[in-house]
Amino acid sequence: MPVLGSRKIALDELHARPFPLVEAPRALVQLAFMNEGNLAKDRETLAELSSRVGASLPDQSTPLHGLTFEQGDLHREKHTEFFTYLWCAPLDPETGNPVGLDPFKHGFIPPGPIVSGIRLDVVTWTEESAQSYIDRFDPVSRCHSLVEDGMADIITDFRQDSDGLTRIVILDRGLTPIRLGALAQRLLEIETYRTLALLSIPMTQQLGPHLREIEKRLAAITDEMRQSARRNSEELLSSLTDLSATLEADTASSLYRFGASRAYYEIVEERLTALGETFVPGCYRWRSFLHRRIAPAMRTCRSIEERQANLSDKLARATTLLRSWIDVQLERQNSDLLASMNNRARLQLRLQQTVEGLSVAAISYYVIGLLSYLIKGLPGYHDIVSPELVISALVPVVLLAIWWTVRRIRNSHSDPGLPDRRDRT
Repeated sequence: MPVLGSRKIALDELHARPFPLVEAPRALVQLAFMNEGNLAKDRETLAELSSRVGASLPDQSTPLHGLTFEQGDLHREKHTEFFTYLWCAPLDPETGNPVGLDPFKHGFIPPGPIVSGIRLDVVTWTEESAQSYIDRFDPVSRCHSLVEDGMADIITDFRQDSDGLTRIVILDRGLTPIRLGALAQRLLEIETYRTLALLSIPMTQQLGPHLREIEKRLAAITDEMRQSARRNSEELLSSLTDLSATLEADTASSLYRFGASRAYYEIVEERLTALGETFVPGCYRWRSFLHRRIAPAMRTCRSIEERQANLSDKLARATTLLRSWIDVQLERQNSDLLASMNNRARLQLRLQQTVEGLSVAAISYYVIGLLSYLIKGLPGYHDIVSPELVISALVPVVLLAIWWTVRRIRNSHSDPGLPDRRDRT
């Protein structure tokens, strides 16, 4: 069953985001909102829109929803960190505005902070309409290219109008609705993803001064290590640890944003390549205009990531060097401690030997005393031999016997694999 379920997901993914069918004249308004991890707002927004336009609320478990009503079509699509809401409506050729009630006004509840807004007009190419739309764009930043083998013109200046929307125009020269819809979707994605790719710029501006400060502190610490590492090793190690923690916190906070920016920029590159632009004299091509402005920002992100990686390596090497010095100091201290313990053991051995000698003498004294009382108390012993003479003869025997007994007791408590303590001394 899990295999069948996985296969269904894989098959459905191929058709999860179909291109819209677009016929001129048509207006497409797309807004992109960051979800900020709160999917409940998106459900509330979609429910409010469905109720307001009189459309049934679709199943919200799928990434793409479509609402059809009298004023056009509304499509909501889920992405990893943002939502897109696309409204498609007929375009009034006289006023140049979409026909019907704009669903993004009159009580619209945004599901999150807006990150991108686009107004794309699809009109039939004529000399009059072409000149009329071309003149609406700023000639300083106007991008105009022929695409789809010369079957369409795409025009924009990447500036926002009074509603905060980037204006784009497609002049249709006879494309089918599916090819026109694919082209429109491609242009919407280029504008959306190029904006998302540049969201890392504020982070690079914030991280740049932090990295410079860490680099300066690391240089100062390494210079101090060269001069007095053996005296201030613990303090220097604490400073290096603080720097490493600061750098790792910055790296962790920027990891996702930089990775997402690279992914979005790759999507923009793929979509620009798929356009297959033909140069129009006197205007920028989309690819050259965007590449000139986005590529430096992406290089800045890569530079920040490389600096973070290089700083992490330098901090690791400096910490390793400092720890090696600390280890040498600890080994020296351990060696001194072992030498001190050996000295104490030697003193204890000498004291023990002294105590053993005194113990033999004391025990022998008491034993000889007891024997003297015993010999003197024997009846008739005085007539045979003098007790004092017998006691004198017993003194060396008792001393030797006590000494031998003490030695055996001591040897029985010592490690049989070790030589005698006297031999070690």
